[in-house]
Amino acid sequence: MESVQMPEKYAIFATGGKQYQAVEGKTLAIEKIEGEPGDTIEFKEVLFYKNGSDSFEFGTPHLEKTIKASIIKQTKDPKIVIFKFKRRKKSRVKKGHRQPKTVIRFMAV
Repeated sequence: MESVQMPEKYAIFATGGKQYQAVEGKTLAIEKIEGEPGDTIEFKEVLFYKNGSDSFEFGTPHLEKTIKASIIKQTKDPKIVIFKFKRRKKSRVKKGHRQPKTVIRFMAV
């Protein structure tokens, strides 16, 4: 079994009620953020920062650092089908949902 190598420099940040890992140059799909493709955004809720092999910073609750990213595209997740059915009642409801997402690329961590 192969071991997973963690990058030397990364950060953990929060947005949309969830926590994500930011690695410089990587792309990530997160909860929808307003903006057009090409716009630059900053995340200020940085919880953890690693710079080098032995250098760690923990926020209480947040650090003063910011993470910069650019918006690649606005998209949606695949459709989820919600089907409700009650037997012998002639009752059935079919609904669909597609969660909006924003794909971003980290520039500076």
